[in-house]
Amino acid sequence: MQVTETLNEGLKRGYAMVITADELNAKVDEKLKEAQPEISLKGFRKGKVPMAMLKKQFGKNLMGEVMQETIDGAINGHFTESGARPAMQPNVQMTNQDWKEGDDVHIEFSYEALPEIPEVDLSKVKLSKLVVKADDAAVQEALENLASTAQSFKSRRKGSKARDGEQVVMDFVGKVDGEAFEGGSAEDYPLVLGSNSFIPGFEDQLVGVKVEEVKEVNVTFPAEYGAANLAGKDAVFTCTIKDVKEPVAAEIDDELATRFGAENLEGLKGQIAERLEAEYAGAARAVMKRELLDALDKMVAFDLPPSLVDAEAKQIAHQLWHEENPDVHGHDHEEITPSDEHNKLAERRVRLGLLLAELGQKAEIQVTDAEMTQAIMQQARQYPGQERQFFEFVQQNQQMQQQLRAPLFEDKTVDWVFEQAKVSDKEVSKDDLQKAIDAMDDE
Repeated sequence: MQVTETLNEGLKRGYAMVITADELNAKVDEKLKEAQPEISLKGFRKGKVPMAMLKKQFGKNLMGEVMQETIDGAINGHFTESGARPAMQPNVQMTNQDWKEGDDVHIEFSYEALPEIPEVDLSKVKLSKLVVKADDAAVQEALENLASTAQSFKSRRKGSKARDGEQVVMDFVGKVDGEAFEGGSAEDYPLVLGSNSFIPGFEDQLVGVKVEEVKEVNVTFPAEYGAANLAGKDAVFTCTIKDVKEPVAAEIDDELATRFGAENLEGLKGQIAERLEAEYAGAARAVMKRELLDALDKMVAFDLPPSLVDAEAKQIAHQLWHEENPDVHGHDHEEITPSDEHNKLAERRVRLGLLLAELGQKAEIQVTDAEMTQAIMQQARQYPGQERQFFEFVQQNQQMQQQLRAPLFEDKTVDWVFEQAKVSDKEVSKDDLQKAIDAMDDE
């Protein structure tokens, strides 16, 4: 086999390869000899079919298989011997398209190599870890929010008109074309106005009703309504109002604490403080990660594979376009051309991605099976009732597995880099932390 370099510019590499006919024939013969003991043809005992007949019978079919295996093996051998790592799948072409049996095979393959990543002295990286304590005001605010979720309702004086956010207790009967339908009636039904728990337009028409009032509500079922016999139909609901109630927040006391699994109010406050500080720590980590990436971006410079930058820039442009055009859900729109800003951001992402990948590999960071399983389960929760199907889909899809594995690997690598860097705690207020988060979003 002859391999000749045809291109070596920056990270671009190209090679011409010739696989001789003798080499291919030898490998076909080798496969036939391996299979010969198990082959039987009419007129011959098993394992006694002559090689010449085997080659005539099966040689052409084996030639394509041998050719592909030889090409793949040669390219993989090239990467093993040279140590080069392709940024993307190599482009492989057979140049003598008029090939016939007995000819040599001429192949050209090209790729962009991943660059050599320079060493980085992580001990020179200085980072600030923002630390926020859960103060009494934050805990009290969280307690009040909990109390509002645990609200009850008390009856207003007779004659009061129902307002948005209040609860009406009613009997109702729904009819389509004058006929009551299954599931369209209820007694003593408590409905909070503004909760959007009924079909659009229903609750709005109950604002202002009073006890003992009979109100007819006219609505149209959505075209995509679950019950096909009601979808798109006009309906009239006759509602008899039996009570109008206003919301009452729960008292912040030991009873409230027990409703949320704490022994007493002080225990609930402690749980809230822990939860708040965990939230603050998560936000502070995001700020410190951005600080780390900014520092690393200034410390390293190396050539980037154009294909990776181009693919990343197109993805960024496409994502931002959809954010600006939320009504367009499909991808059958005009081609989106990345701007200079998109390309600059793509270069940063590719550079930092390659650097973190190199650091993680050298640190022998691994994503465990347990971590992958947890990540898959978290994603599966987005598909209620189809969790098992999603889990099986991921298990059979290598690309999906990589999409889930990549952020796990990056986060573990970032945590490892934090350990190598010089990190100093900086106690700040919740407002200061929020400003740091907002500054990240503005960049």
